[in-house]
Amino acid sequence: MFEAHFQSFDDRAGAGAAAERVKALRTELFVRGLDGFIVPRADRFQNEYVPPSDERLAWLTGFSGSAGMAIISVDRAVLFVDGRYQVQARDEVDGAVFTIEHLVENPPPSWIKTNVLPGTRLGYSPWLHTLEGAERLAKACTEARASLVAVDDNPIDAIWTDRPEPPLGPVVAHDMRYAGEEAASKLDRVRAELAKDGADTLMVSDPHAVSWLFNIRGSDVPHTPVVLAFATVPKEGRPTIFVDLRKVGNEIRARLEEVADVRPNAAFERDLAALGEGKRAMRLDPATCPEAIARLVAQSGGTVVRGSDPIAPMKAVKNATEIAGARAAQQRDGAAVAKFLAWFARHAPRGELTEIDAVAALETFRRETGALKDVSFPTIAGAGSDGAIVHYRVTRKTNRRIAPGELFLID
Repeated sequence: MFEAHFQSFDDRAGAGAAAERVKALRTELFVRGLDGFIVPRADRFQNEYVPPSDERLAWLTGFSGSAGMAIISVDRAVLFVDGRYQVQARDEVDGAVFTIEHLVENPPPSWIKTNVLPGTRLGYSPWLHTLEGAERLAKACTEARASLVAVDDNPIDAIWTDRPEPPLGPVVAHDMRYAGEEAASKLDRVRAELAKDGADTLMVSDPHAVSWLFNIRGSDVPHTPVVLAFATVPKEGRPTIFVDLRKVGNEIRARLEEVADVRPNAAFERDLAALGEGKRAMRLDPATCPEAIARLVAQSGGTVVRGSDPIAPMKAVKNATEIAGARAAQQRDGAAVAKFLAWFARHAPRGELTEIDAVAALETFRRETGALKDVSFPTIAGAGSDGAIVHYRVTRKTNRRIAPGELFLID
């Protein structure tokens, strides 16, 4: 029996509720003295995949794709999606409520410059925009003679009454047999890189980098085994990792505390303010770090040093252990895909299969390797015209039988 354990075929679109939710948001904005609000698909860590508690864009609009942004004003509601999602957005989103714009051809800053009226107060959450992204939005508002207004608490959260709780996937160790390098050695390399500029401390805001640096893994977001955590690495002294302590068992905490201080999320903003008050210089990557971190450091008296994430190239250059692991994974997965293709070749010409059958079978063959933790993204399985839809995700509503001789795409 083929089953999908890591994928759902439920119809996630919530277009039917969009009108009431947009109305409630406009009421909330009026109470706050705002004329509009920017809603990105993002969490505090700027992940591609976000936990259910951060799916604000999907909750508001019904759009379930992995990239997008909305701008809600007093009389307009606009959803921006890129070329991958133009068809999906029109299928999921209520066209009577939202206008759909192209995220690349007419991005939000361009739209703001030509559509936002002078004097408009446009709100945004600095936790959900990178420093560079927020600066582009601010520049656009200035050119439109409007104001970009930072909010401390997100107005979506005030009206999302059944918002899910934050994820609590346990933090687990990424053993040396997979990592190939101890966390202490990685920290030494980061400190050596930090010594090349004038910063006292490195802000590690990308969970991929945090997870790599401390040899830990988690299950906080779908399809990516990262731990949602921030970390600071000083030029001298012990680094600190900020994480929900409910996810950290005694054994993994003891392991982490061999190389770092482990602090609760609640301490993060206080500790950042203390760094600023100590006139420390913090290096951060403006392309990936949320603007809220830079604002907090600067407003507390610290200095923000802009620089690319030094961990990204370290993480990209694989050591011998990581290369061996990647090869082993490809061999396992290649065998699973070969089994799937043989199965598909036997059954598809008879007209016995649906798109969901194919997704469930492929995942099952992969799961039978005994090493599958998750799929890297929902399998794209499209028969006929569905195969032409970029990022198509089959649901029970859209599921169709694969006709003999018909084009079938699986990715």
